[in-house]
Amino acid sequence: MDLVKQTEEIRTRPRLTGERKTTMTALTWLFSLSRVAAVACTCAALASGADFAIGIGSAVAGNSIQAKGAVMVARPEGCAEPAKARIEGAAEGLVNGARRSVPLRLLALPTPGVVAVLKEWPAEGVWVVKLTGTCEGAKAGTVVPFGPKGFLRESSKFFSRAARDAEVEASLKALASQKPASQ
Repeated sequence: MDLVKQTEEIRTRPRLTGERKTTMTALTWLFSLSRVAAVACTCAALASGADFAIGIGSAVAGNSIQAKGAVMVARPEGCAEPAKARIEGAAEGLVNGARRSVPLRLLALPTPGVVAVLKEWPAEGVWVVKLTGTCEGAKAGTVVPFGPKGFLRESSKFFSRAARDAEVEASLKALASQKPASQ
C-alpha cells in the first residue's frame, strides 16, 4: 500500500492480453465497508425476528368450519410458540352517545394460537373490537373498527402493546363521524 497516495493495487482476474490492475482508494474502501456494515445490520434486524403482533383476517382465513359464523379471525405473529400465545378481546362501542363495552368470547381454532371473533355486540351504534395478546412476555394490541359490511382493515390500528383507552376513543369518534345520520 502506498501511504502517500493512499492507494492499494489489487490483483484481479488475468485477461487474455495480460494482467489487469485495479486501484482502490481509502475512500472507496471505506464506502465498501460501510455498505457491508449496512447490509449486516439489516440482516441482523431481520434475523432477530419480527416483533410480536396480532394479525387479523376474514373468517375464511380461519380455514376452519368453526370460524364459519365469525366476523373475523386473529392470530399471533412473530411468536415462536403460537400455541402458548393468548389473545383476549372486547367490543367497545358508542350507542346514542354513551360508551359501552362487551367482553368477547373468542373461539380457539385448530391452528395453534388462531381465534375466531364472534359478533356479540348489538347492531345499534358504532363498534370497534379491541384485542390484546401476549406471547412469552411480549404484548401486542389492535383496535379494529366495524362498519355495516364487516371489519375495516384499512382503519385498523396495530400496537406493540395493549391499546390505550384514548386510542379506542379516537377510533370510535372517527367511525362515528363516518357513519351516515340515517343509520
